[in-house]
Amino acid sequence: MPEIVRAPQAAAIVAESLSKRFGPLLAVDDLSFALAPGTITGFLGPNSAGKTTTLRMLLGLTTPTSGRALVFGSPYAELTRPALRIGAVLEATDFHPGRSGRDHLRTMSRSVGLSDVHADEALRRVELEQAAKRRVKGYSLGMRQRLGLAAALLGDPELLILDEPANGLDPEGVRWLRDFLRGFAAEGRTVLVSSHVLAEVAQTVDQVLIINRGRLVAESSLAQLTARVTGSVRVRTPEPDRLRAALEREQIEISATNGHALLAHGTGSDRVGQIAFSAGVPLYELVAESSSLEDVFLQLTSQVGQP
Repeated sequence: MPEIVRAPQAAAIVAESLSKRFGPLLAVDDLSFALAPGTITGFLGPNSAGKTTTLRMLLGLTTPTSGRALVFGSPYAELTRPALRIGAVLEATDFHPGRSGRDHLRTMSRSVGLSDVHADEALRRVELEQAAKRRVKGYSLGMRQRLGLAAALLGDPELLILDEPANGLDPEGVRWLRDFLRGFAAEGRTVLVSSHVLAEVAQTVDQVLIINRGRLVAESSLAQLTARVTGSVRVRTPEPDRLRAALEREQIEISATNGHALLAHGTGSDRVGQIAFSAGVPLYELVAESSSLEDVFLQLTSQVGQP
């Protein structure tokens, strides 16, 4: 068993040897981590890695088989008026289609003891004032995402837990969300965001948690994580098949891109150039690329063995 994480007292979220089993399926396996205030953490993993199950345990929606999920030092169910401290969006579909966006938020606001003013302020924060009187059934997916975020903001929370918040947003909406989350964290608040959009995560988060098959495979700042994996070399040639064969003879891993370009992984541009020269393969381009979050994610999740 890995050592249990002992987070500072001020930690917003702590998972201590958190596990969840559904019959024979071990969905989350001895997962431990801690998130400090004022940070944006990307929670990443392949499909069925255990991300949503973990989020549900943090929010008291699923009971752990073993271990503990703590928010502000306590299980979610033991918090007093948690809606005033924690905002969460696990899916953007829990809306009555016949209600307006404003009526939906006012109903939710009243259910947790807040006034209609909080609903109107939340609509303003997500820039939905112009659509406030429209029925939700006429909202686009991106507008529903914003409405879900508005519901999470009703109590002016210290912590946001978001599952795929950029789904359905257009490029302008994605940029707006990025700026919003950065501003939220800059106020000393905490964000845990699960997403498959790795390029956007890389522009938004401070740190990364990566899980696979329910196990933690990386917990690091984004900068440290991308620095620990060797980059790739992009090489463009009119004879990609010959170059691939030459590189593979030297045990260099190759992947194809568009056109006549190849990516050589785990090596440097000098070596690729030397191999191409020895093989008599002409090159049009030879560029060293630093590791992206996607590179690191794919490498780490493919390295994990079977349970």
